[in-house]
Amino acid sequence: MRVDLNCDMGESFGRWELGADAEVMPHISSANIACGAHAGDPAVMRRTMRLAAAHRVACGAHPGFADLAGFGRREIPITVDEATDLVLWQLGALAAIARSEGVTLRHVKPHGALYNMAAREAALGKAIAGAVAQFDRTLVFFGLAGSPMLDAGRAAGLTVAAEGFADRAYEPDGSLTPRSVAGAVIQDLSLVVQRAVRMVTESRVTARDGSEIRLQVDTICVHGDTPGAASLAPALRHGLEAAGVQVGPAGGPAE
Repeated sequence: MRVDLNCDMGESFGRWELGADAEVMPHISSANIACGAHAGDPAVMRRTMRLAAAHRVACGAHPGFADLAGFGRREIPITVDEATDLVLWQLGALAAIARSEGVTLRHVKPHGALYNMAAREAALGKAIAGAVAQFDRTLVFFGLAGSPMLDAGRAAGLTVAAEGFADRAYEPDGSLTPRSVAGAVIQDLSLVVQRAVRMVTESRVTARDGSEIRLQVDTICVHGDTPGAASLAPALRHGLEAAGVQVGPAGGPAE
């Protein structure tokens, strides 16, 4: 068995710092780097990419709504054309820095509200996947396991990676519990590790109401801004490997 362990990174901005990137990076296999819209800036993007390259972690783009104040977690009405341009703009920005650093981008994972909306709105998922395909069909498209995002990615000719969230609660329909709901982010480290291992080895997760959800995952997200992320990342990796699961980037080894 094999799974990717990814983390949203590079979400600091100017003098404002967020996340335990330096502590988390050695324990993950893929880094989703903010592209300057919901978070990040050119200097942070470059610094994060260098850190990932030093640890042989696969680098990917993490485009979101242009909403620094809301950290990209507020839903914003958007047309198909606007979504396409939004994603292409951010991919281009990160790709320019990647090229200057001699790094090959490996994947794309939308952020926050853009991700959640695409997971339930087929047209938006299609627009985002289409933008990725227009930019580079070799990029792996990350999407919520069991959602239309993955169908959109396949239809666009992309390799897809079904994503699970070990530190997030699930609703019975397989969607993530909104962050506004108490308990949406799971704080118990041992429970998070247990859920991650079960996602990979049993393809199941327990929903917030106690029901069981069938969930096939290729990659598992650990949030870098979750309290205790510096301890959670190594615990997750150790727990997965102890269960006989190999951890590595989606789509193969990082270059």
